[in-house]
Amino acid sequence: MLKQSPIAIITGGSRGIGRDSVLRLAARGVRSIFSYNSNRTEADKVVALASEAGAPAVPLQLDVGRAESFDAFVASVREALSGLGAERFDYLVNNAGTSSAATFVEGTEAQLDEQFAVHFKGPFLLSQKLLPLLEDGGRIVNVSSGLARFTFPGRSVYGPMKAAVEALTRYMALELGPRRIAVNVVAPGAIATDFSGGIVRDNPDVARTLASHTALGRIGHPDDVGPVIAALLSDEFRWVNAQRIEIAGGIHI
Repeated sequence: MLKQSPIAIITGGSRGIGRDSVLRLAARGVRSIFSYNSNRTEADKVVALASEAGAPAVPLQLDVGRAESFDAFVASVREALSGLGAERFDYLVNNAGTSSAATFVEGTEAQLDEQFAVHFKGPFLLSQKLLPLLEDGGRIVNVSSGLARFTFPGRSVYGPMKAAVEALTRYMALELGPRRIAVNVVAPGAIATDFSGGIVRDNPDVARTLASHTALGRIGHPDDVGPVIAALLSDEFRWVNAQRIEIAGGIHI
């Protein structure tokens, strides 16, 4: 019997880095189940593009900030896997996130709670609930940010949450090692997407400033990041574990 192609679950797969990751994986023959928050139209576009690229993709609605919805999401994942002729999946990419421009001086408890729910509690609990469906020898990639290493005004809530994700990655790698599950984290720099209201993509002054602090002299794009995530999930990177890879063109070296 021929072995079926791998299956990846990607949160936040309808836009930006998540979207590019779905398409890069599809080009490698990897099937995907991806989540979207509210824009089903964009999710359907990704499904069509993934099919054109070479593999099916299944969209499922999910708000990663609502942990109470995770049991229902896992049930939907089981159904999607069945539709793909499988009982388990191979790769998990914890990508979904929201932005925050809160400063330390003005940041509120509500803003802290929101960012914690989306960026730390969400990946922690969702990964935990999906573990019974993840194949032994599988791989997980968490998505952090360059802002976990360097600072930028107005990121005093967001940046530290991503630093927590990086610490979590190392603990996940240690504790999932007996199942031969590798866990790594990528940290994108300034990427031209609709994140933070599209400020990097749509504000030329911001883009120029960020490019001037980057060794390679430009801002990043989703297709700078998606291929790295896809590669980390591939067998060629099977011995890479518990590592942080910054995908930022050399910003603030």
